[in-house]
Amino acid sequence: MKLKAVLLSAALTVFAALTFTGAGYVLYNGGRVSAGYAVIPFLFFVVALLVYKKQRVKK
Repeated sequence: MKLKAVLLSAALTVFAALTFTGAGYVLYNGGRVSAGYAVIPFLFFVVALLVYKKQRVKK
């Protein structure tokens, strides 16, 4: 159970970093590239966050 929490926490950190990196990339290119570079990691971040919170409440 503890390992799952650590992995979810690591996933949250990675997806948050990818979201900000993607947003920076889109802004750097003046919006000419797909916003998916920021949105897709954000969706994975939200899913991982929901799983993490659900696990924390279950304890």
